[in-house]
Amino acid sequence: MINFKEDKDLMPLNHSCAHVMAQAVKHLYPGAKFWVGPVVEEGFYYDMDLGDKVITEEDIEKISKEMKKIIKDGKKIVRHEVSREEALKEFSGDEYKIDLINRMPEDEVISTYSQGDYTDLCRGPHVDSVKECKYFKLIKFSGAYWKGDSNNKMLQRIYGVCFRTQKDLDKYLEELEEAKMRDHRKLGKDLGIFMLSDLVGRGLPLWLPNGYTLWRILQNYITDKEVKHGYLHVHTPDLGSVELYKTSGHWDHYKDDMFPAMKLDEEAYVLRPMNCPHHMVIYGNKLHSYRDLPIRIAEIANDFRYEAAGAVKGIERARSFTQNDSHIFCTPEQIETEFKEVIDLILEVYKDFGINVEECDFRLSLRDKNSKTNKYFDDDEMWDKAENALRNVLNDIKINYFEAKDEAAFYGPKLDVLVHPAVGNPVALSTIQLDFLLPQRFNLTYIAEDGEKKTPVVIHRAILGSLDRFIAFLLEETKGILPTWLAPHQVSVIPVSSEYQSDYAKEVDELLKGNNIRTILDNRDEKLGYRLREAQTSKIPYTLILGDKEKENKEISYRLYGEKDTTTVSQEEFIKIIKEDIESKKRKDK
Repeated sequence: MINFKEDKDLMPLNHSCAHVMAQAVKHLYPGAKFWVGPVVEEGFYYDMDLGDKVITEEDIEKISKEMKKIIKDGKKIVRHEVSREEALKEFSGDEYKIDLINRMPEDEVISTYSQGDYTDLCRGPHVDSVKECKYFKLIKFSGAYWKGDSNNKMLQRIYGVCFRTQKDLDKYLEELEEAKMRDHRKLGKDLGIFMLSDLVGRGLPLWLPNGYTLWRILQNYITDKEVKHGYLHVHTPDLGSVELYKTSGHWDHYKDDMFPAMKLDEEAYVLRPMNCPHHMVIYGNKLHSYRDLPIRIAEIANDFRYEAAGAVKGIERARSFTQNDSHIFCTPEQIETEFKEVIDLILEVYKDFGINVEECDFRLSLRDKNSKTNKYFDDDEMWDKAENALRNVLNDIKINYFEAKDEAAFYGPKLDVLVHPAVGNPVALSTIQLDFLLPQRFNLTYIAEDGEKKTPVVIHRAILGSLDRFIAFLLEETKGILPTWLAPHQVSVIPVSSEYQSDYAKEVDELLKGNNIRTILDNRDEKLGYRLREAQTSKIPYTLILGDKEKENKEISYRLYGEKDTTTVSQEEFIKIIKEDIESKKRKDK
């Protein structure tokens, strides 16, 4: 999808279209007052105070019609520079614009933009004429608190997009429709993967039977894969003491993203936002020799972060999630080997999920030495050592990567693997982080070959990232048409008549379950066509249709998802076919 905020051609066009929309709203609702109308990644929006008026679909049509009139009139967009006093006078009576003016730095040049009978406070830039905003579409509307503060008044927000040509607009709208079809929140609801409840709490997903089956398949898959690669799995509490996070440094750098501390028995606890402090304590529980290293500690761990309400998005970004996490404790000499091992594991996993590695980007996330924030641990020598170590590893194993300043963790640089999804911007699924700091803070050591105590290096890594976000990615990539090995129900068993073939359907269902195939038996007293459609709606890979002929010959007639043709085979042959399908891990959506 296009990033309107970064596109140098579309940014001023969309900025201007936001003003055209505001002008149209002003024509229709003369008492309207406006807060801000920025260009954002997905186009533009404008926040407005319409009194007691709440925007509806009918209003959107009226506003669009009025915008077309304004655009057809073709007024020039003219920039004016004004003094602070002139600006305050021009917008007197408008508390929103007055607030913006009063918060501007004293040395900032204040400018307004006019088009016909409408003038707005704005930095710009804009296009020359409203005529250039011809190809637009108002996309959606919602409520938005003034300044994003729930204690303030609720304003009305309208989103839109604008392009240079009708062709570009049509293409974008098609992509937008495709994105809606792939939205994991819609698919998650339709397929019974997860649900959300305000009563339970915002950002706290509830995994339904189908979703938890998928979740469990992923957990077992990655755990078994890690065991083969020498990982030792542990289980640690979802809580940790505040002292634990003060020791790690997370309390100083991350506490605003944690849930508030709970004070019990003269000790303060928090829901853990990450797992590394717990794993540091496990490593430090006993003495280690250089012969023990590397030690690869792994966990499927529940974590909790206080995401802003506006940032919460289904299971892609939630306040409760589960990480496929690991920490590798190694000697400095083992960094390159272990780092390469992790990258090899990532590529191996991506192949199983049909992710094209050739289309992935490898981002080396570094500290910004000039950052004015306190987000990074202050140790230049440590940072130089860690960043150079990662560069050397990536260069040695010939991975093409790009560098990104100010994207590192507070304790060290990291490598993010960015995957290009079917829609939307690249997403970081996997991450590897190099850490010289936390082992020092926890006083971790090993006995080196020369008999001296030395501090190990820690490699933090997550292959699937969070299981929740990975499932969201899978749903959107496949449109919910999961490959057979991942499908919560692999087979729908349907007797033609629930009265006459139900016993044979039960026999087949039990046979498949005995072969570890996930089935659902649909012998409801409903028409066959209805039950077949429901199996398709549920996107089940195989639908079995069992009638008198199948019952008499002990055969199975099956239909693949999305196909109309039916194939009849013996029971043994069908089990062989589906097991080969499961083993292949092939995606059906491709």
